[in-house]
Amino acid sequence: MFRLQRVSSSPVQVLLLRQAPIRSASTDVSEVEDKKFPKIKSDLHSWKRGTGGRSSFTGKVATVFGASGHLGRGVVNQLGKSGTQVVVPYRSDPYNVTRLKLCGDLGQILFTHFHLQDEESLHKAMKHSDIVINLIGRDYDTPNFKLHDVHVKGAQTIARIAKECGVQTLLHVSALNACEKPKPIILKKGSTFYATKWEGEQAVKEEFPEAIIFRPSDIWGTQDRFLNYYMSFTRRTWRFMSLWNKGVGIIKQPVYRTDVAKGIVNACMDPDAAGHTFQAVGPYRYELSELMDWFHRIMMRTQERLYYRLDLRYDLSIWARLIASEILLGRWRQLSWERMERESTTDVISTDLPNLEDLGVDLTTLETRIFYELKPYRMHAYHDVLLEDYIRPVEPCPLAHG
Repeated sequence: MFRLQRVSSSPVQVLLLRQAPIRSASTDVSEVEDKKFPKIKSDLHSWKRGTGGRSSFTGKVATVFGASGHLGRGVVNQLGKSGTQVVVPYRSDPYNVTRLKLCGDLGQILFTHFHLQDEESLHKAMKHSDIVINLIGRDYDTPNFKLHDVHVKGAQTIARIAKECGVQTLLHVSALNACEKPKPIILKKGSTFYATKWEGEQAVKEEFPEAIIFRPSDIWGTQDRFLNYYMSFTRRTWRFMSLWNKGVGIIKQPVYRTDVAKGIVNACMDPDAAGHTFQAVGPYRYELSELMDWFHRIMMRTQERLYYRLDLRYDLSIWARLIASEILLGRWRQLSWERMERESTTDVISTDLPNLEDLGVDLTTLETRIFYELKPYRMHAYHDVLLEDYIRPVEPCPLAHG
């Protein structure tokens, strides 16, 4: 970074400057001045400083909508780790996002208040940014925002304002099974979540044709809404697990949160990723019935301890909890008809679309971290043997002598 110093105009200093030898042999005065005093760029925020890492600056500024969510915290962390300045628009209490300051160096994580229906606040959040990442999404309708308002109108507004602000890269996060007409399983019209996600993709491409679309499957990790959702007491019926058709024939391919965050950052930094749609899925596919049995074995809840899988259609207790959750809990409900419809849908993978491995991400398997993630739900977790005893491979016993 250049430091401009004020030169004194005393006669002694002027005489010394006149007697100083000229190092350039060129007779062009403008060329000599350019070499001695390089022009300073007006956009100081784009200066690249440092050798890499959180205490450096890549020269890029990224705005992350939905940064307070489960995936958003991982994305901000990956951006801060690479030295990117991050603008975090927030709508809730400031204390919900101030912890993100630790993701970057001093002054690298900035906050601004916004509302999805206030275009002036959206323009303020994106006017200095090179990259805009839209992670905003809802699992069900709320009194203030319907799924169509968030996934279609809100995404289209962000894409239009990003184009007006001259944003170079726009990344929009959709869903894996997004399609125009989802196949109905429990609900008569199918999943509104998947339908609005697909409609939102078309709206974003219309406003920002070179936008990057990400389609993640169920995301797991610390404080997620996949493992914690199935293991919560509101989802389980005492020690019974109710699934559509007992989970048989339903295939899931969950993906780790950090892998998705790395893929998003890599796509934003790759110019060749513009205009492409990526599938963010895990390395393995699991049947939902086997997945639930595996989770409960880790939690030491087996059939000997009265664990059984039930058919969702014949479990009256979960139907009662669903109705009560829809009516009484409102925006804070954990159970919903929409969530039940999505969990009963098989993950469909397209072989024509690239995935996280094409972005240089080494996928994390569920087996490597499942013991750590499910430890809070494990029976006698803090009085049991070390978890490493369940992860460490079996070693041959030494031969006895004598």
